[in-house]
Amino acid sequence: MDDFTGAFSTAFFMIASLDSDLAGIVALSLRVSLTAVAIATIIGLPVGAALALFRFPGRKTMIVVVNGLMGMPPVVVGLIVYLLLSRAGPFGVLGLLFTPTAMIIAQVLLVAPIIAALTLQVVEDLWSEYSEQLRSLGAGPHQAIPTLLWDGRFTLLTAVLAGFGRASAEVGAVMIVGGNIDHVTRVMTTAIALEVSKGDLSLALGLGIVLIALSMSINAAAFVIKGAAQRHGNA
Repeated sequence: MDDFTGAFSTAFFMIASLDSDLAGIVALSLRVSLTAVAIATIIGLPVGAALALFRFPGRKTMIVVVNGLMGMPPVVVGLIVYLLLSRAGPFGVLGLLFTPTAMIIAQVLLVAPIIAALTLQVVEDLWSEYSEQLRSLGAGPHQAIPTLLWDGRFTLLTAVLAGFGRASAEVGAVMIVGGNIDHVTRVMTTAIALEVSKGDLSLALGLGIVLIALSMSINAAAFVIKGAAQRHGNA
């Protein structure tokens, strides 16, 4: 019991004093996840909107694929990226394996389908509601995309936050492609797994507390955004 109490005390002290090891791991985690989510958003929003508004051969198959990729096991994504970036892979010459860039690529592959699928649903619902009005103004599907994305911005921002939550909590894929190298590719989730296996509960608890706080902040932001969307809809 005293060991656990001491570990918690040390963990809170590390957080309060901005311990360099802890701060470095948190900073790298945020850099990787925020970059991945930004790229995934740039990809996912237009892909989801296009699938919602345009009719073309193979559309239903693409929708099934996008929805299926939402549940893609992270370790499988990590394995795919590893094979692509390894020396024997097609992109091995770039030397990206076991770097933050490889971790960003893996997280983009995990998050982009989530944002695309949620964008598809949001834009499809908005188009069914406003299509006649938009067409009467001379706006076809191409011209309607910016308007619909803007109108659904609160819900879409919630989707982006969900993607960030998935990215920041990911461990399997980033462990495979990042290698969990100290001060290079060690992020919060992989560091927690390593420190627990080593028996260093203080750093693991400190990172866990930060990760929980981050998760709660994301959920709180999503709740606030949902309330703003409801008020906007009733206005």
